[in-house]
Amino acid sequence: MQKRNWSFRITWFRVLLIIFVLIAVGAAIYRFIYGLGSITNLNDRWPWGLWIGFDLLCGIALAGGGFSTALIVHVLHREKYLPIARAALLTSMLGYIIALASLFLDIGRWFNFWRPFFFWGYHSVLFEVFWCIALYTTVQVLEFGDIFFEKVHCPPLKKVLHFFMPFLLIIGIVLPTLHQSSLGSLYVVAVDKLNPLWWSMIIPFFFVWSAFFLGPAMVTIEGTLAARAYGRKPELPVFESLTKVTLWMMIVYLIVKVIDLSYRGVLSSAFNGSFESNMFLIEMIVFVILPIIMYAIPGIRKKLWGVLTASILVVAGVIFNRMNVVFTGMAKSVGGHYFPTVWEFVITIGMWSALVLLYCFIVENFPILPKEEHVSHGSGFASKPGVHA
Repeated sequence: MQKRNWSFRITWFRVLLIIFVLIAVGAAIYRFIYGLGSITNLNDRWPWGLWIGFDLLCGIALAGGGFSTALIVHVLHREKYLPIARAALLTSMLGYIIALASLFLDIGRWFNFWRPFFFWGYHSVLFEVFWCIALYTTVQVLEFGDIFFEKVHCPPLKKVLHFFMPFLLIIGIVLPTLHQSSLGSLYVVAVDKLNPLWWSMIIPFFFVWSAFFLGPAMVTIEGTLAARAYGRKPELPVFESLTKVTLWMMIVYLIVKVIDLSYRGVLSSAFNGSFESNMFLIEMIVFVILPIIMYAIPGIRKKLWGVLTASILVVAGVIFNRMNVVFTGMAKSVGGHYFPTVWEFVITIGMWSALVLLYCFIVENFPILPKEEHVSHGSGFASKPGVHA
């Protein structure tokens, strides 16, 4: 067994994140003892709030970089994207862990969380979503084991994981495709509740397709932030090349969306001046059409600021879409009022703070980022020599 040399740099920013995590843990314990009603504004009309709408639906979509990168690198054999594959896997794994945590928090009788493992309600879409997310998170942890045993030397276990890796990669692509679409299927039954601008029989397609084209954009943002934090040169050629994937997938998304609205005869409702129509137009113009234009112009996509700005719009757009589906599109039919309490925000901030801290720890201790001579730029996150970070 070799010396492991674990490290975790403490900065004022990380101390602040640790404080957020501790406060969130205290609030979560209070919620488990006294119930959902003690710290949330959830009610019978609004059973799904911030934790499901943002942490679960958006978290799962934002973690789409894992399966989309795995498909591009390991199935389509685009080896030039290999440098960002491990970082994409790590971000995806942490995103799914956050999604599972938010799902656990939102279960009314949380002590029954184990029941879906033994009592199979296979007629329920939620049952399929739960199983797929739980299995995919397990698969990602096993995939990460291949990286883990490069640091913690254990040749027998690494050999076993290496043997099963092709099977894990295939399962790791199939499972997220199933549950990403199933999250959209949850709203197919809401035909009389969800605004027709977002409801569609093919909403499962829109969910899985948007999660896929979001993946390269998320990888670009994460890679740029990691490069800045650890004094590295951003993988701009890789990011620029990935924009071609996102560009064509977003064009297909836009065309199918317009055809679907026209076929159902509701395209005109996008221009009736209502709150819902304005939110829909913002979603499509600012977060779909504008990034397509930016990606299509070589002078923009070949610049770091350009590809980063367009990628931020794509990621923000998918979040905006999920929020519109969960809140904007459902508000009129559901009635009543819901706005998250400060404690719901506190727990959400704490969970995402934990994600950032875990990411920093893993990147600084495992070979996640490609080897490179480090460049000191005065950042408070500079890593020590010899670590792939």
